[in-house]
Amino acid sequence: MMKITLSFTLLLLTVTTFSQLPSVSSGTLKRHESFYSHYITARHIDVWLPEGYSVTRKYSVIYMHDGQMLFDSATTWNKQTWDADDVITKLLQENKINDVIVVGIWNGGTTRHTDYFPQKPFESLILEQKEKIFTAARANGNSVFNEQKINSDNYLKFLVKELKPFIDKNYSTYKDRSHTFIAGSSMGGLISMYAICEYPKVFGGAACMSTHWPGIFSMEGNPIPDAFINYLKTNLPDPKKHKIYFDYGTATLDALYPPLQQKADEVMKEKGFTGKNWITKEFPGEDHSEKAWHKRLHIPLTFLLGK
Repeated sequence: MMKITLSFTLLLLTVTTFSQLPSVSSGTLKRHESFYSHYITARHIDVWLPEGYSVTRKYSVIYMHDGQMLFDSATTWNKQTWDADDVITKLLQENKINDVIVVGIWNGGTTRHTDYFPQKPFESLILEQKEKIFTAARANGNSVFNEQKINSDNYLKFLVKELKPFIDKNYSTYKDRSHTFIAGSSMGGLISMYAICEYPKVFGGAACMSTHWPGIFSMEGNPIPDAFINYLKTNLPDPKKHKIYFDYGTATLDALYPPLQQKADEVMKEKGFTGKNWITKEFPGEDHSEKAWHKRLHIPLTFLLGK
């Protein structure tokens, strides 16, 4: 548990700690530094364009959280990365997915948990439950929320009202729902699930990897997983127009997820999701790390963007 807690603590490094532009093995990476927002703290936005990117063509867009962890292990705190550029380039070369650009949204460092924690499920709790969750601590005694208010509704407003219009204006994109996707892991998986539920007219698909259903780091007396499940029951988008991908490993922090994901899967079935528009996959033995997510990233990308 100490290693897991250390990983999450280090992930909360400020966005200025690793400001070097990541090196990509293919395509081009463009950085929009300290992107200003009326809703959240400023942060870097890294946009990856595939080889042969041209303004004469249109591209789908996948918005990915924890942008500083996506491209180059030399610039990450744990020397691990998703290597999203490598995965997507291979899929494009194999003609398995449609043209796409990646918008890597850096997390806000100390605001990561408050930006990514689904707000409406939290607000559905009674006061006593809210206080229990909000005062939760990590194993090292530090506050999970760094004593900041949950701000995910504003984070989504930033994505939809500020970032997406900027991307659509400055890059050659398809602007419609069927070509707009969102993806992340752990807390990034939670906010991706929340985004497609809150903005079903904007996002056509979500990849939620190692979704952190506990919300905090203890299951004892934790009302949040049930609050998330109840939220899904009334807020899942139309399965005829959306695709949702979930997965989980069984080691380290992911060991908490199987029974919680099973509850989410039951709701997906009840709401009419089938193999055509929903996948949940288990990866026995895989842990909670960028290395693990890299190995299986091709699966949700092919599911969401496949030809």
